Amino acid sequence: MLRYILKRFAIMAMTLWIIVTLTFVLMVTIPGSPLNEERTTNEVVQENLEEHYNLDEPYYIQYILYLKSIVTLDFGPSIKQPNETVNDLLGRGFPISFELGIITIVVAVISGVILGIFAALKHNGIIDYLAMTIAVLGISIPNFVLATLLIQVFAVYLNILPAATWSSPVHMILPTVALATGPMAIIARLTRSTMLEVLTQDYIKMARAKGLKPWKIIVKHSLKNALMPVVTIMGTLLAGILTGTFVIEQIFGIPGMGKYFVESINQRDYPVIMGTTVFYSAFLILMLFLVDIAYGLLDPRIKLHEKGGKS
Repeated sequence: MLRYILKRFAIMAMTLWIIVTLTFVLMVTIPGSPLNEERTTNEVVQENLEEHYNLDEPYYIQYILYLKSIVTLDFGPSIKQPNETVNDLLGRGFPISFELGIITIVVAVISGVILGIFAALKHNGIIDYLAMTIAVLGISIPNFVLATLLIQVFAVYLNILPAATWSSPVHMILPTVALATGPMAIIARLTRSTMLEVLTQDYIKMARAKGLKPWKIIVKHSLKNALMPVVTIMGTLLAGILTGTFVIEQIFGIPGMGKYFVESINQRDYPVIMGTTVFYSAFLILMLFLVDIAYGLLDPRIKLHEKGGKS
């Protein structure tokens, strides 16, 4: 296990370095300067601004300073918000985005698994067709389109749910539903297909022959094996959910990282763009690593270390 973890950490570090480098290259190759809007007739002021943000340095010096800021976890001040540092923005916005992401994951997994189980148990029945129709719609409709429809129906027409901000549990309902529907649909379809396969296994037939109650067969004998493919795709779903919060946060006016990230792109705020990209990349890489570990722990057939040249 230790050897596997060290190997994965090395791969994670290399992946993060590639992302960091590509982000920097993209930033410096975009025509223009982030100080375009601050250009003044006073050349001294302009030069001082460029020196303050190290924009007057050669690209390789800027790259070294950029790597140093990552190692020291100090991304410096925002260009467009001089009184705020990137760390301040991350500290203020990330907890909200993280809360939205975690709530979405919990809702998607629980509702998707339950929907998939019922569809499998009522195979080729009305519940199965209804569940799969919901799943297909959930996969087909983009979350930003669904978000707009939810606002139109529940906030405008029915006026029973708020359309914006993040100040109470009620405000969390619409953005969570908009973000969780797609992953829920994927999990439901995967759980259904895996559960149908598991229910035909000999050990399930034996459990039924012993007279075990249906709920006990599902919870104790079927569910764990049926959830293995779900755990496998959790890394991809996590990435999709956490990056999808950017769009949803903009639509619902949620003061999370999406707000700062989108604004920084529009304003070409280099420190915020690069700091946010590095932070989220590191977070997602770590989540993928934890998913791999969890998969190995749940399935004893998966070996996380090499022995005798075989894995």
